[in-house]
Amino acid sequence: MCYDPERHHRRSIRLKEYDYTQPGAYFVTICTQNRLFLFGDVVEGRMLLNDAGLMVQAIWEGLPRRFPNIQLDTYVVMPNHFHAIVIIVGAPLVGAQKGAGTRPAPALGEIIGAFKSMTTNEYIRGVRQFRWTPFPGRLWQRNYYEHIIRNGGELNRIRGYIVDNPPRWHLDRENLERVGEDEFDRWLDNLGGKT
Repeated sequence: MCYDPERHHRRSIRLKEYDYTQPGAYFVTICTQNRLFLFGDVVEGRMLLNDAGLMVQAIWEGLPRRFPNIQLDTYVVMPNHFHAIVIIVGAPLVGAQKGAGTRPAPALGEIIGAFKSMTTNEYIRGVRQFRWTPFPGRLWQRNYYEHIIRNGGELNRIRGYIVDNPPRWHLDRENLERVGEDEFDRWLDNLGGKT
């Protein structure tokens, strides 16, 4: 099945008045442009990352060095998307401890923007040096999808979804060849957090 922008289009769900710099846990999904399979394959329910997928994983794992006010939780790199839980922890203004000019701690959008930019630059390098599959226009879709995790029950259910994403790939809404529906998608839709 080909990517259909009408069928696969999703709107932003950002809360207009919500401060995305405040401490909290966020479930994030980022999709490749046109849902291209670029990061590996799911084989017998396991995600087998290719070199590009390993690069995405390494950059994600390195984000706390750039953003000391975040903690990484459960995540998975899939063939054409990425799911993660990122936790923004309480932190003083960035730069305050060094006597330099201060600025507010980065918002979720800045963290995800940096991740997308760094992975795009490294992917382009991989295309040039290692002949990775080229992508048309951009590596990632313009936006990303998030859900503010409100309690421990949601956190545990989302962790389970992320861990079970490879074995349930045949039901994943990001899989253009899916053969059914995942109950997690319905649960998330009911929360108002359609991703």
